[in-house]
Amino acid sequence: MTLRVLCVFLLSGWLSVSAAALPIPENGPALRIQGSNTIGADLGPALVEGLLQEQGLLKIHRETPDTANEQRIVGQTAQGQRVIIEVAAHGSSTGFTALKNASADLAASSREIKDSELLALQALGDLKSPAAEQVIAIDGLAIILNPANPLEQLNTEQLARIFAGEVKTWEELGSRGGAIHLYARDDQSGTYDTFKELVLSRRGKSLSSAAKRFESSEQLSDAVSADPQGIGFIGLPYVRQAKAVAIADGASQAMLPLNSLIATEDYPLSRRLFFYLPPDSRNPWAQALATFAQSPQGQAIVAASGFVSQTVQAMSVAPNALMPEGYQSLSRHAQRLTVNFRFAEGSASLDNKARQDLARVLDYIKRNGKTERAVTLVGFGDLKDDPARADLLSKLRAMAVRRELVRNGVIMREVRGFGALMPVATNSADEGRIKNRRVEVWVY
Repeated sequence: MTLRVLCVFLLSGWLSVSAAALPIPENGPALRIQGSNTIGADLGPALVEGLLQEQGLLKIHRETPDTANEQRIVGQTAQGQRVIIEVAAHGSSTGFTALKNASADLAASSREIKDSELLALQALGDLKSPAAEQVIAIDGLAIILNPANPLEQLNTEQLARIFAGEVKTWEELGSRGGAIHLYARDDQSGTYDTFKELVLSRRGKSLSSAAKRFESSEQLSDAVSADPQGIGFIGLPYVRQAKAVAIADGASQAMLPLNSLIATEDYPLSRRLFFYLPPDSRNPWAQALATFAQSPQGQAIVAASGFVSQTVQAMSVAPNALMPEGYQSLSRHAQRLTVNFRFAEGSASLDNKARQDLARVLDYIKRNGKTERAVTLVGFGDLKDDPARADLLSKLRAMAVRRELVRNGVIMREVRGFGALMPVATNSADEGRIKNRRVEVWVY
């Protein structure tokens, strides 16, 4: 920390405990986090504890005030001064509201910021800039049933009709049990926003008024587990005693919410978990927490909390008859990395997560000695009227990633494009087309 920055902190009511440590406020919390219940229930507090440990604080513990879904994470300096970080978890939208009224320093969100929120918060800077929008983990919305329900898979069209109240009995789905009982998160929840966007709104449907609503993920999951006729949606760590079913979207294969499929965001109901950090923020703890969340230690905490980390690993892929021959050959001889590069909407530029992932992929390639003709990039795209155009665009996307890797000293083995083959989402909606425009990384 420079002397000039340290003086700014001191003048604004912050005390520095040492030259290397983060400054500590004389009064009140060092950091206020508001937003997603999915993040705030445990992941956010766990990341905060990791940051406090990194800062050398002692006696780190959680305190629960009288208000539900709120916590204080507390540490102590060697001099005995308490350091408090507050976490309020009442739903993603409340985080952006709190940024606007200055009652939070950092917003936790289990969905991307909306255009209306960007507009409302533009005085704080561009919250879509790479520094402001931080993907901290990947989650999958699991569709859960009572363990006794024999149903094994559903598609997103069926899900929309079920939760809109149009499909009323399990027998209509080829199962058994009589009337379907719906369970859903509350309106403030990013989990609900994600389900509404990925499933309901895409098909012009709304959640049935008969659905029982919950602020708590744990309570919703336990309620479905106890109800033989129940169905609900939940973040991956909260499946608990319920049964998750495989989900298909459009022409995609039905997929269970497995870590590998969620890490690559191929699973139809995968989603990103975010920290939103106002670029003009003068709170150093907010930036420190975002940086810690991206670190190997932070991503280990993500995995330990039940979410899917962004740590890059190689995985074997079993070839099957639904794959084009070239892809089958690749899967026999190489391994796929647990990351997909995707692109900003309406752009050939890598999105913010892809920019973060680029550094992780480069680190993996260099640590594992694969800089010399050991990497193949495979591009995919959405369906076009002209298949040749889809093939070309898919390869051009892979070439965009190639440029970044070559610039950092990687000599490629091959770049391939498979056009609109092997979709992971329906091409009938913008969200699906964006997911299908992806680049996979394979290593030999």
